[in-house]
Amino acid sequence: MHGQQDTRQPTLFIPHGGGPCFFMDWNPADTWAGMGRFLRGLASTLPQRPSAIVMVSAHWLEPQFRLTGHPRPELIYDYYGFPQHTYELTYPAPGAPTLAGELAEMLNAAQLPAQVDPERGYDHGMFIPLKLVFPEADIPVLQLSLRSDLDPAAHLAVGRALETLRERNILIIGSGMSFHNMRAYGDARFGPVSDEFDDWLTRAVQSPAAERERLLTDWAAAPQAYQCHPRGHEEHLIPLLVAAGAGGAAPGLKIYSERVMQTTISAFRFD
Repeated sequence: MHGQQDTRQPTLFIPHGGGPCFFMDWNPADTWAGMGRFLRGLASTLPQRPSAIVMVSAHWLEPQFRLTGHPRPELIYDYYGFPQHTYELTYPAPGAPTLAGELAEMLNAAQLPAQVDPERGYDHGMFIPLKLVFPEADIPVLQLSLRSDLDPAAHLAVGRALETLRERNILIIGSGMSFHNMRAYGDARFGPVSDEFDDWLTRAVQSPAAERERLLTDWAAAPQAYQCHPRGHEEHLIPLLVAAGAGGAAPGLKIYSERVMQTTISAFRFD
């Protein structure tokens, strides 16, 4: 019989691209091709098919943590100015209302106030990447919001509170972007800037757990931090902190890195 370590799910921090980027034409045509290949290959790296997914998206911020509780969440097309067909994409994954209630209790018990939202749908930070990772849309998904104060310590704590889910074959995914300065994409001057921050972030993630938490709690002190995540708009980095908090004792690992639109974008895994 295999040990728990063989079947425990990892936690992931993945990039979700720009809007519905994988489902439209770009110039150059291969702008998002490498990221798309990475996402399409991700399921094959897991120890087994997850029984459920907890997805933390950069695109849901609330004053307190909230969890999707609808049994069949609709899609929220929260991107603007894209071709009409991208507003007709589908991802009919079932919700996980019972699990949502359980997680709300777990977070409240950990002094992290949380509520179930019975109506909210899936935003594009969830359905765009999951259309590539699990295209069958047959695994129940529960979305967890960020807290709008974007407090690093609180999001690491949420991850720690959810770590035991991994033993139950539940996959925790943080969906964001390791570099997210909208004005900088496509600007070659930000290549070295993104590299400097990415090098720091990689060292932080790959540090022993206690050091990793210390560094990520103070991520704003990293070189080029606010050039890569402008102050007040760091929501695309914070899902990484939830994944890291749930990552347990093992150091994290960079599993993808690529120059996209002149900036370095990376993904990380915690086993």
